[in-house]
Amino acid sequence: MDCETILTYLKSQANPEAVAGMARYGIRPKRPPLGVSIPTLRRLAKQAGKDHKLAGQLWASGIHEARVLASMVEDPDRVTEAQLERWVQALDSWDLCDQCCSNLFDKTQFAPRKAMEWSERSAEFVKRAGFSLMACLAVHDKKAEDGVFERFLDDVEREADDGRNFVKKAVNWALRQIGKRNARLNKSAMACAQRLTERPSMAARRIARDALRELSSAVVQVRLRRGSAGSGRVLW
Repeated sequence: MDCETILTYLKSQANPEAVAGMARYGIRPKRPPLGVSIPTLRRLAKQAGKDHKLAGQLWASGIHEARVLASMVEDPDRVTEAQLERWVQALDSWDLCDQCCSNLFDKTQFAPRKAMEWSERSAEFVKRAGFSLMACLAVHDKKAEDGVFERFLDDVEREADDGRNFVKKAVNWALRQIGKRNARLNKSAMACAQRLTERPSMAARRIARDALRELSSAVVQVRLRRGSAGSGRVLW
């Protein structure tokens, strides 16, 4: 499949009602989206296969859905650090940010380092990408050692006072996913959250309360007990 054919198809699938729905969920990229569904994009990605050149062309189009599709068809082994920086700086909505992190960024060799680097940046969606990437790695990277996530918790604690909506939700997401990875990290994440409850920042306290509620829940604790406590085994 070539880029022009895909773009023509995407435009033919434009759905104004879906665009309005996206806006209600806070998805308001600088360039108005088309409203093409994620399942449709995944079908296109399956047909296209991994294609570095196509991914670059789709991203360069600037079309929201084409950029989501680019994250699905890009070959993570061909992604350079410079490309990651270009793409992360172009993020302009939470859904594109999270799709890129889940579909592509977390599969590159630079992922753990970029997660930490981006978490320190000031731009809202770059910072969100740092924490979204931590959450995705906690779920997808089956081989990473606990020490990687312990370092991520330091970043969570450092940035938990950021009250911007798209940042604090990603910080919360990272904290919860790290805490669900295994029993050892559950204890570390809950200790981190407990410290955050003592902060004067409302954002930090809300992040902490939400995380503690899930991480201490019966459902999570039963899953952790069924796992190999402290072994680093990924539970989900």
